[in-house]
Amino acid sequence: MRKSLVALSTVAALGLFACQPNTDQVSETKEAKDTATQSAAAADMTDAQKQAYAMGASMGLFVANRAKQQEQLGMPLDQDALQQGFEDALNNDTKLSQGDIQKFAQAGEQQMREKQQEMAAKAAEENVKIGADYLAQNAEKEGVTVTDSGLQYEVIEEGEGASPDASDTVKVHYHGTLIDGTVFDSSYERKEPVIFPLNRVIPGWTEGVQLMKEGAKYRFVIPAELAYGERSTGLITPNSTLIFDVELLEVIKDDEEAAE
Repeated sequence: MRKSLVALSTVAALGLFACQPNTDQVSETKEAKDTATQSAAAADMTDAQKQAYAMGASMGLFVANRAKQQEQLGMPLDQDALQQGFEDALNNDTKLSQGDIQKFAQAGEQQMREKQQEMAAKAAEENVKIGADYLAQNAEKEGVTVTDSGLQYEVIEEGEGASPDASDTVKVHYHGTLIDGTVFDSSYERKEPVIFPLNRVIPGWTEGVQLMKEGAKYRFVIPAELAYGERSTGLITPNSTLIFDVELLEVIKDDEEAAE
């Protein structure tokens, strides 16, 4: 999300690749490739060849990720022109001066930022209406409680242990989705619970988890203003209403409180 393309050169491409998020850079199919097969394919390469290959692969992965982003924004990347520019640069015979390379690369980056901002603004406006409609419908469901703040929760399974205060640290399992069912985060999928101070998360979590007892499982529907608001993060676009299934495993008191 924080990218700056300053030149179509080896150094710039490698530097930018290092700043890219890991998400979607490599397809699930490629990630699942058999490591032994990959190792065998590179067995006859010298270390120098592997280093050169890694440099090329790094640039290729960056370009593939960039092309995918531009495609999603309706700005398809002209791969023929890109390949020609790469080959010309390798042969020290570019059709553009260094100054023009800098200028046009920055112009492309600016257009991409503007398109991202335009689409984010559109998504934010749509999310407000979609979220309000969903919250209104969900509030009518049997078993759903709406708090004064607008947080909605449903008890899936009640617990019998301690309830946390906002200042406590908690250990939880959770599964987070958008209202269309898209999973954006899940400790269950990672097979590892998460520990964090309850006052260091989004307001909907801070409020909601305090309603739970250890061993409980709740479903929270969190309005955007109690989640990330107009910010975006990963798959979460501005003004998104979020759904979390949360299991409170443990309330972790600090040493002084536990000793009392």
